[in-house]
Amino acid sequence: MTNRLADTLSPYLRAHADNPVDWYPWGSEAFAEAQRRDVPLLISIGYSTCHWCHVMARESFADPDTAALINRDFVAIKVDREEHPDVDGAYMAAASAFTQNLGWPLTVFTTPRGRTFYAGTYWPPEARQPMPAFRDVLAAVHEAWTLRRAQAEESADAVTDALARAGAAMPSELPDAAALAGAAEAIAAREDRQFGGFGGAPKFPVATTLSLLQTPLVRREAPDAAASADRALAAMSASALCDADGGFFRYATRRDWTVPHYERMLTDNAQLLDIALDAGDETTARGIADFLVGTLRREGGGFGAAQDSESWIDGERSEGGYYLRPVSERAGLEPPAVDGKVITGWNGLAVAALARAGATYGETAWVQAAIDAAEYVLRVNRGPSGALVRASLDGSASEAVATVADVALLADGLFVLAVATGEAGWAVEGRTLLDVALAGIQGDPLLAEHGIAVSPDQTDGDLPSDAAAVAAASLTAWRLGAGDRYREAAAVRVREHSGSAIGQPFAHGSLLRVAAGLVDAPRQLVVVTGEPGGALASRARTADADVIAVVTPSQARAFADAGFELFEGKGSAVEQAFDCRAFVCRLPVSDPSEMVLER
Repeated sequence: MTNRLADTLSPYLRAHADNPVDWYPWGSEAFAEAQRRDVPLLISIGYSTCHWCHVMARESFADPDTAALINRDFVAIKVDREEHPDVDGAYMAAASAFTQNLGWPLTVFTTPRGRTFYAGTYWPPEARQPMPAFRDVLAAVHEAWTLRRAQAEESADAVTDALARAGAAMPSELPDAAALAGAAEAIAAREDRQFGGFGGAPKFPVATTLSLLQTPLVRREAPDAAASADRALAAMSASALCDADGGFFRYATRRDWTVPHYERMLTDNAQLLDIALDAGDETTARGIADFLVGTLRREGGGFGAAQDSESWIDGERSEGGYYLRPVSERAGLEPPAVDGKVITGWNGLAVAALARAGATYGETAWVQAAIDAAEYVLRVNRGPSGALVRASLDGSASEAVATVADVALLADGLFVLAVATGEAGWAVEGRTLLDVALAGIQGDPLLAEHGIAVSPDQTDGDLPSDAAAVAAASLTAWRLGAGDRYREAAAVRVREHSGSAIGQPFAHGSLLRVAAGLVDAPRQLVVVTGEPGGALASRARTADADVIAVVTPSQARAFADAGFELFEGKGSAVEQAFDCRAFVCRLPVSDPSEMVLER
């Protein structure tokens, strides 16, 4: 049979189109059918490069007997977590009430209104202690619904109410330098001094955490904590976590960074490119940039979401087999597939990282790749109203709404692109998007319609949280001179979550990085020149500063005319570098040797 997934935009859903399970995509049709039949919803959430999602699909969803049980007793919904992060977040938060072993595939059983009364992750086809067989789980849930329905509905309402109450943030104060240094030292206390990185197995790159440790404030106030980030990057770069082509895998299953989980995510690699730039690790940075442009870049210029862990080798599906071959032997093999979804916020991360790396190392091809990706997302990832959507595939926009983080991450990427190119138009577009994010974005409409509590969690996962993303873009806008209201917007979000962030710094690196940027006065370098590749501009790009903008006189005037006050009064300069501290600029210099590189 062919179910309803064949015509969806998600490669993950399309891979389940021939399952005997009568799948529905996320939408009102499935909810209406569950209410008509008065049966629970089975909501299965995963993504296309998830190994255990593939395993459960082969073992259970492709099995006719298991499918018959699902079709008889449930209405089944398949969700791509990368296309619907709000849905994934809502049900992941609800699932935490039933299991602490969270991950994907996520398997959730809900009332016909979508409220969770039981959940888990992967279940095998036969019982494997301590896991029951999936068919036994299906039978037990069906029995609970038919014989103890009132209890199941009461449990579901209790979970929903608890999540709604947990969403209320308690404003606090901005953390000072001492508090931020203490947070960094608390993170560093978890360092694996033998193998680098933090904690034991499985071991993740935790780019959002590393980003805090690399701030000037931490390097000054807690130097050993800052050094732990450099040690982590060096250990990862020299390990099996980094493939021979420069791209990083999702995580290592062992403490010494061996036996990677072989999927390669755009989120990890884009952020690790920034980490490598901050660490001054040009070799690692170049490897990641080449992977992004050479492997994840799609036709038209957008970047795909991830590269799969599995591929076909000698007629069989192999997890990691392609990557275990020497590069010289891969030419004759079919490479693992790339999930071609062009996700708005994730591309914002790539735009920022490639633009910055390209400007730093004089790689115009990387800057052009960032331009192409920005143009693609702004053109293609639009809904009928013109608003940004979450993703697109092969030039067709998804119906899934963009998240707050999507819009803010793209805005931040456009700000960085404006600095890298000297073109004020990118900054204007970024400011417009940031204002949309600050005004508030309506989340998934089906969650709102059915009163399903969204996740209150504002911790970092594989990318910054909504609050952290908006705060970071606001900080960037302020540093470019967009106005003090953007600094206050960043401060508001840091205050809202600073209590939990200082208490759990490992999970709030992105927000605390913004907090550090609010404590330290920004350093801004503006070089006005007719030779962007000249000696003055080249020296400026090696300086330690929050903003390094190389512009022609006319570009400086364009920024100023667009309302970015950092550039005011600089449009008539010729071959001069302005070293500004919190918008107060020293006398300009024309001799490269007179430019101070340190803060």
